[in-house]
Parts: sequence; C-alpha cells; structure tokens
Amino acid sequence: MSDVWPSLTFADWHDTCATLHLWSQVVGKVRLVQSPWVNHSWHVPLYVTPRGLTTSTMWHRTRAFAITFDFLDHRLIVETSDGGARVLPLRPQTVADFHAAVMAALAELGVPVRIHTTPNEIPVAIPFEQDRVHAAYDPAAAARFWQALVQVARVFGVFRARFIGKCSPVHFFWGSFDLAVTRFSGRVAPPHPGGVPNMPDWVAREAYSHEVSSAGLWPGNVTYPEAVFYSYAYPEPHGFRDAPVQPAAARFDTTLGEFVLPYDAVRTSADPDAALLAFLQSTYEAAAEGAAWDRAALERTTPMP
Repeated sequence: MSDVWPSLTFADWHDTCATLHLWSQVVGKVRLVQSPWVNHSWHVPLYVTPRGLTTSTMWHRTRAFAITFDFLDHRLIVETSDGGARVLPLRPQTVADFHAAVMAALAELGVPVRIHTTPNEIPVAIPFEQDRVHAAYDPAAAARFWQALVQVARVFGVFRARFIGKCSPVHFFWGSFDLAVTRFSGRVAPPHPGGVPNMPDWVAREAYSHEVSSAGLWPGNVTYPEAVFYSYAYPEPHGFRDAPVQPAAARFDTTLGEFVLPYDAVRTSADPDAALLAFLQSTYEAAAEGAAWDRAALERTTPMP
C-alpha cells in the first residue's frame, strides 16, 4: 500500500511545498476572477485529475479556457476553446518568474487576466511579482503529493456519496492548500469571527454562513510540520472535542481546534481506506450528534442500485 499511498514527510519537501502553494495561488486567482461567485467560494478551488490539478473550464467573454498542473510530465498547460495552447515547464523558478510566465501565456492566447497579487491565508505575504524567495521544485515530491491527493479524493468521494443533504464537491483550496469536503446541516450559523490572514472577513463569513462539518487533508507547514487529515465543526457544538473518534491515532488538537489524524497513520495501516473512512464518519457523527442535525433527512440509508 505504500506505493499507492506515498510518503508525505514534510521535512522532505517543505521548500517545494511552500513554492507550489504559491504557484497554485497564482493559478487559483485566475479562476477566482474569471468565474461567477458561487456560495462558500466554491468557484475558486482546483480539482484533482489523473495527471495533476486543474481549474476546470473558465470563460473569457465567450471563449473557454483552463489551466492544468501536470505532475507526471511536470508542465503547466494553458488551453483555450479555439485550439490555442501554451505549455510551461514546472521547474525550479521563483514565484515572480512563474507569475510572469502565466500572465504572459494568457495574454498571448488572447485571454489576458489581471489578479490581486498578494497571497491569501499566509501571514507573511510577498506579492507574486516580488517573490524571489520561493523557488524550489522537486518533481518527485510534487508527484508524491499529487498521488496522495488522488487516493484521498477517491475515499472522500465515497464518504461524500453517503450524504444526501447539501455537500461541497471534493475540491482543493489553494488558499489553505488542502483538499476538502464539507457537509451542511441546512441551518444558518452565527457570523464567523474572521481573522484569517490576508483574507477579508466577509469571505470567511460567507463561507461559514451555515452550519458545517468539514474534513480534509493538509500537508502541514513550518509551524505544524506534519501532513494530517482534519475534521472540524462550525459552530463547534458542546462536547465536540471530547467525543470518541476513530481510529486510535485520531485526536483533538487544541492548537488547530479540530480533530486530526496523521497521514502516516492512514498510509501505514493495514487498510488505509477503512482507517480514513472511520475518521471521516466518526468525526462527522460527533458534529452531527452534538449539534442535533436531522440525520435521518440528510444521510443515505440504502445503497444506490
């Protein structure tokens, strides 16, 4: 199973992780400005593909276009609906150079885009065009991360299918750099306090306008150098953090304010799919039971034909 669920030891790829996070923000912000606003910012994420991550289809007036990270051949592909294409190599380069190359490719294809160049959800945010600090790209490390996303998206899809209430797609948020899926109770939530670095408070309030149970995979960062699965509820119901959850390696992290399960605990388990599904289901039940969700109306109880 270690071939299917690759290692994501943060120390092995922290520089590439930081650079790829910023590159994904450049591409993600193109999708942000070229897509109609969808509830909870569902118009901004990227999606896992058999080769990498994609914006999916966007529009520039009447023309469609898309941008795709290819982590097999290590290319960034920009394509338009009239047959235009530009291919940029993914290699060690600064964020400034990557940003310039993406903007130039879009302009050459006749789909010029202007984005806000300050990174989001990062405390120390260097504008893309000025960032000559982050320039690492290890192809093998990037490919391992994508391969992990492929497996996680697959299991998240199984978990998502168990819910018939409002539920997000399985999607990759470039701001927080995590793959996530979110279930909704259908009830309005109290206003979110905001406070996310370099993100307007109104965006957080709109994202959390209704009660949620959300789970995802996060690769970690310099202050929390470990890849983990997470699960949280907003608003957090009474007793949530003390609820029993599975598997045994799962725990509530008071620093993050959510349940966490080390990615390595799943990767090295005898049945990674079962371990991850147990975490997703038990933490969701802690949220749903604690907040008295109408589970009978929201959950699928019989299999589809």
